[in-house]
This record gives sequence, structure tokens and C-alpha cells, in this order.
Amino acid sequence: TAKEMLMITLRKVDKRNIWSIVRLKVHDEQQSFVATNTESMLQAYTTMTEGGVALPFGIYDEESLIGFVMFGYGWQEESDPPIAQNNYSIWRVMIDKAWQGKLGKQALQTSIDFVKTMPCGKAEFVWLSYEAENTAARALYYAAGFHENNELCDGETVAVLRLKEA
Repeated sequence: TAKEMLMITLRKVDKRNIWSIVRLKVHDEQQSFVATNTESMLQAYTTMTEGGVALPFGIYDEESLIGFVMFGYGWQEESDPPIAQNNYSIWRVMIDKAWQGKLGKQALQTSIDFVKTMPCGKAEFVWLSYEAENTAARALYYAAGFHENNELCDGETVAVLRLKEA
């Protein structure tokens, strides 16, 4: 419902929340599918110091920290797929194991809504990638409107969502 959607917000990573974000965890069997939030923060820092775009956020349900999301814009690395050029990416998204199965759909929709504000400039698509065997993530992304485009990113399946109607 609309009321539930309003509860999920994104907050920039800062000195007040970084250590809580670093402590978020996925289930053991999911660890091979997602980088740790520490690794993501290091990647965000080095991307920004090299002139790239990394936008890391904590995902909150009212005042409860439930996850982490990081966005990119444009080509960041040589391994990025062609769709990356002039488009947004949901580079990382994770929901803490205590909150999985409850708020993932709303968290993803809030993330898509943020990208639609075009914080770094105009784009036609947002893309993300996932391990082929991560069927739970694939189902979540499909439900949100993403579709595979036959590209790969570091061996992961790429899926895209059109941000606005042509």
C-alpha cells in the first residue's frame, strides 16, 4: 500500500550510520551473491576519488536500518556492460537477514523512485546485475519490471528497467 511505501527511506551514508551499515548481514547461503557493505564502501570511496559516481545509502523503515543500496551513473569500470553508458545502476542492494522477505519489494521500489529523480543527470535506463543462480533476487527484480538484456557484467546477468516511457 501507499502507506507502507512511505515508511521506506534512503539516507546518505555518513559518520552517524556507517558503522551500523557495515554490521548488516545477509544469510550465510547468500554471502557469495553480494559484496560486504565494507567492500562496497571501499569501492564507493575509490570510485569517487577517481572521479566516478558512487551514491551509497542506508535503507530505513522509519528509524530502523534495514539495508544498504549503492547507485552508480555511467561507465565506472572496464567490465561494465554497454548499457552502463549514460545510465544509472543499482550497483549494490542488500536487505539485512532480519528484514528479508518483509520489505525488499518496497526497498527496491524506493531505490527505483530515487533514480527517477535523475540525481546525476538524465538517463533512459537503470540496470543491475546478479548471479544466475540467485533466483530470489531475479524474481524480485522481475517483479519490479527489470528484464534481462543478454549483457553480462563480471559474469553476472544484467537486467534493465526503462525509467520513463519513450
